[in-house]
Amino acid sequence: MKKLIVRLTGFILLNAFCLMGYTQKDIYEIRLYKLKSAAQIMATDNFLKDAYLPALHRQGIKNIGVFKPIANDTTMIKQIYVIVPYSSLDAWRNSKTQLEKDNVFNSTGKSFLDADTSHTPFIRVESTILEAFPDQPKLIPTVLRANPDAIYEMRSYESPTKELHRIKVKMFNAGGEIKLFKRLDFQAVFYADVLSGSRMPNFVYMVVFANAASHDEHWKAFGSSPEWKTISKDPQYRNDISVNHIESILMHRTEYSDL
Repeated sequence: MKKLIVRLTGFILLNAFCLMGYTQKDIYEIRLYKLKSAAQIMATDNFLKDAYLPALHRQGIKNIGVFKPIANDTTMIKQIYVIVPYSSLDAWRNSKTQLEKDNVFNSTGKSFLDADTSHTPFIRVESTILEAFPDQPKLIPTVLRANPDAIYEMRSYESPTKELHRIKVKMFNAGGEIKLFKRLDFQAVFYADVLSGSRMPNFVYMVVFANAASHDEHWKAFGSSPEWKTISKDPQYRNDISVNHIESILMHRTEYSDL
């Protein structure tokens, strides 16, 4: 009986904390691999597929996304994006330590991790650390994962000052933008504030669509919705100046991506 009471008490407290906004927010790492040749693309794909993702899976980390921009075929510098969700910053730190000690990872990935300098497998790797927004504290895998035509759109919003960034983040959460995305079925994977990165202050989010036509239809519905017209004109959010650069990257998932 005492054990049952303890379990029930813990369950009630957990739900109370969630209702009060104390839900643990995910930490995300976005890794960007910059590549210049077909050989580098192949080497990075093989490393991620055969060494990196399996090693993270052994640590219990799930829902890792790997994506390639649709424009990859026409750009000089090719890109591969990897999005890894962690339960906390400590989990992110511990994961790095575990990778160093993972003999299978270091053996399987040796040709990539210790490549000959005359045949390097990438140009550079960039890493951005983010914390999930309070209105979507956990990553949500899309139901469109099995759709080969699915379009993954990753958008970043850069603000000219820290205060304007705070206001824009508030617009998404308390202001109701995330609620509007949900109503319009945007299939949001995550929304997150950049804690450490090259373009701050900034936040990033990812939404998924069944195909290119669905992408256009959803954004048209968003722009014409009464909710957006109300939010965008609300003077407290200073929507006309709160963002000075928006970047949108349209991508397809790789065959080995969890998302």
